[in-house]
Amino acid sequence: MTKLTRELDSRAASTRPIAEWTPPQLLPTPDARPGWSHRWVRTSTMGTSDPMNISSKRREGFEPVKAEDYPELMSHASVDGQFKGSIEIGGLVLCRAPEEFMKQRSAHYDKLNHSQMESVDNNFLSQNDPRMPMFKERSTKVTFGKGS
Repeated sequence: MTKLTRELDSRAASTRPIAEWTPPQLLPTPDARPGWSHRWVRTSTMGTSDPMNISSKRREGFEPVKAEDYPELMSHASVDGQFKGSIEIGGLVLCRAPEEFMKQRSAHYDKLNHSQMESVDNNFLSQNDPRMPMFKERSTKVTFGKGS
């Protein structure tokens, strides 16, 4: 019987490589599917069903995904209820819609937002006096996290 050398017997040789720690996600993100946009849609709040919300999202083009089509999220499959076989977590169900619908939806809301801002500006600037002019200065900034 031969003795193992001290290097082979060490704990470092028997441990697996350490993966980088990441904070846990509240809602898992599905793997990207070409041509599809995903969104978590509310089905209930504090145990009370919200059929109007899911109905409006379906009219927008969203449909609940089937767990069998998303094996990476199979552990979250619903086993009973209205969304049986879908991916449901805490009153939210994973839905998908064609990316083209989402581009059209974004364009619609961008146009609506632009027209509302233009209306507010026109109303505000209608009270402009040349002796004391009001300036149309608008600046928006979106930051996430600590920013810089």
